[in-house]
Amino acid sequence: MVALVFPALPTVTLPVTGRNERFPVRRIFCVGRNYAEHAREMGNDDKEPPFFFTKPADAVVESGSRIPYPPATNNFHHEGELVLAIGKAGVMVSEADAPAMIWGHAAGNDLTRRDLQAEAKAARRPWDMAKGFDKSAVVGAIRPGQLPDAALRCTVNGALRQEARLSDMIWSPAAIIAALSQMVSLSAGDLIFTGTPAGVGPLNRGDTCKVEIDGLQSATVTIA
Repeated sequence: MVALVFPALPTVTLPVTGRNERFPVRRIFCVGRNYAEHAREMGNDDKEPPFFFTKPADAVVESGSRIPYPPATNNFHHEGELVLAIGKAGVMVSEADAPAMIWGHAAGNDLTRRDLQAEAKAARRPWDMAKGFDKSAVVGAIRPGQLPDAALRCTVNGALRQEARLSDMIWSPAAIIAALSQMVSLSAGDLIFTGTPAGVGPLNRGDTCKVEIDGLQSATVTIA
């Protein structure tokens, strides 16, 4: 066994609906602007090809958690999304073969420091500190198997903020996987946030935000 200079951090895992096993998280990819109304509300064209950014695996927050209001922002936003859990490796995958790579699905919340994102866009700099900060990826329990078209809702303190159907996506889950696999080798344990519909908005201290997708456990977080 190779000696380590300090103990390695444990693998990040998520609960699986109906099982005692947990899903080990490898990497997190996120799709930008995948609902036309959200693209337009952010001042962008709704016809552009998919693009991707990442979050670190240890940004994962399980549903039901309380997290601190993040530092370095005064405009902290929710983004309710469907999350794909990848169960097999693949590179240069066709859209027809992509669904076989999906192990399961979860509700998610791509938490965003919107002011830092705006600054990065204006300066044409990376979004890392706007998207990949600590505790920025809220994910509910993963349900194995396929998921039919379903409704997505995001509420803050019970008030509806976002509502759409998964079929409203510009790029389907299969198209997202196919496009991403042209650029990186996907592996079991990867998570893909598939984009958020219109209605993103601020979260404040004391707020509870719940992302619900029919058939899945909610992704719920409270800002402590």
